[in-house]
Amino acid sequence: MEKKVLEALKKAGKPVRPGEIAEQIGVDSKDVSKIIAKFKKSGEVISPKRCYYSLPEVGK
Repeated sequence: MEKKVLEALKKAGKPVRPGEIAEQIGVDSKDVSKIIAKFKKSGEVISPKRCYYSLPEVGK
């Protein structure tokens, strides 16, 4: 599922909310939020504004 979250972020091409990703890949938004939190700690995902997430190269 982590790979699907990263793919959805890449496909979005802009900062998105966890709920949008969850809807796109067909899972619960709480699960997406947990995965994003993990990626955020490792630096794979950034939060350019509150509650929105993107890949570092997209968010700049």
